[in-house]
Amino acid sequence: MKKSDIGLIGLAVMGENLVMNMESKGFTVSVFNRTVEKVDRFVNGRAAGKNIVGTHSLQELVDSLEKPRKVMLMVKAGKPVDDFIEQLIPLLEEGDVIIDGGNSHFPDTTRRTRYVESKGLLYIGTGVSGGEEGALHGPSMMPGGSPAAWPLVKPIFQAICAKVEDGSPCCEWVGEEGAGHFVKMVHNGIEYGDMELICEVYQIMKDYLGMSAEEMHDVFAKWNEGKLNSYLIEITRDILAYKDEDGSALVDHILDTAGQKGTGKWTSISSLDEGVPLTLITQAVYARCLSAIKEERVEASKILKGPKVTFTGDKEAFINDLLNALFASKIVSYAQGYALMATAAKTYGWNLNYGDIALMWRGGCIIRSIFLGDIKKAFEKDPNIRNLLLDDYFRTAVEEAQDSWRRVCASAMLAGIPVPAMTAALNYYDGYRCDRLPANLLQAQRDYFGAHTYERTDHPRGEFFHTNWTGEGGDTASTTYEV
Repeated sequence: MKKSDIGLIGLAVMGENLVMNMESKGFTVSVFNRTVEKVDRFVNGRAAGKNIVGTHSLQELVDSLEKPRKVMLMVKAGKPVDDFIEQLIPLLEEGDVIIDGGNSHFPDTTRRTRYVESKGLLYIGTGVSGGEEGALHGPSMMPGGSPAAWPLVKPIFQAICAKVEDGSPCCEWVGEEGAGHFVKMVHNGIEYGDMELICEVYQIMKDYLGMSAEEMHDVFAKWNEGKLNSYLIEITRDILAYKDEDGSALVDHILDTAGQKGTGKWTSISSLDEGVPLTLITQAVYARCLSAIKEERVEASKILKGPKVTFTGDKEAFINDLLNALFASKIVSYAQGYALMATAAKTYGWNLNYGDIALMWRGGCIIRSIFLGDIKKAFEKDPNIRNLLLDDYFRTAVEEAQDSWRRVCASAMLAGIPVPAMTAALNYYDGYRCDRLPANLLQAQRDYFGAHTYERTDHPRGEFFHTNWTGEGGDTASTTYEV
């Protein structure tokens, strides 16, 4: 009997769809699930008549695989991954590969890679983006871990992943240890930012311009044909057109409390660890937190008052301003995400290919958009560019959008409409282009109350000074924490 090319553990929707995808590309797949009834239901139902082998134990799964064996875990992140690794290690042989395809935190993947390699096995932690549809028809995949494992899984991964126009696969080796899951984490952070920006534009259209869901649908449909062409704009277009049973817009009946699974929060925490100002994405995380306290907000709305501003200008011109403001803010989101990846790569010794990462995100994933091709071009032109805002294309795009961006942010704030992510993006842009920030005063304050020292503009960098501001302090300076 022919052995299977790969085994997969975890038959939830993502796991099932990945198995169907693999089988459709000519691979034979063995499957296992902790609740074995799911195995039988899947094999006798959706997978009936296909090259999919159901197994009822881990030993049976491992025995059914071609060597070197490849076992992919599609289980909940955290302890379940560690539990399966412990159970698999005694059953596998040197050179076999364990793959984690869940949303694991990158430090866990680094730890697991080292542990599994210490047992003579190989490990891959791969981000898989695209949701249920992507898993079935072609996701974006971001593998990292043991470099020796990549040639063993590459034929399968690049067969099942999404492809861009020229056939290039949206899957390439990212780097050692936790690099793959780190890049997936940043992808999800950018996803949080993109979604929040779109929601802020939606609220401005609804509450400031007084637009109906149908009118907004028409605008998003038009936007999706231009420079904002992307998966998230596309699905927003479709959501705004979707009718409830009574013919009204379904979106108006959905409770305004957002959930989250933690990857956006991890991205923000990582940015604090690395000292990278990931302001837009962090505001997007906080916006979800604020949405979650629905009952408290309802009570506050009865007590706290804001302005009542009615729009009186040129509606079409303002909608065009919204387009430009959204585009400029989106550029900042990616600029911040790429800055975080570059800094983390130095911290962890990863050799990330930023152009390839943009290509991996061109298809299959949630943040796929037309301008990822421009990001790839930026890194092809200058692989060491320090910030995407410095690339000619993005610099020009933001400069052209700048007046619109400022009008939208100012109008929203005057109207009392919260736009935390969009204003964070604009503030970052203004801060980044500013050659002198007020941190000189801040540093003087720190030296005044804590003797934290400061550098001087008329001395070389690296020379530190302390002033006895009150005449009562001594000459002893404090140590400082640098990120």
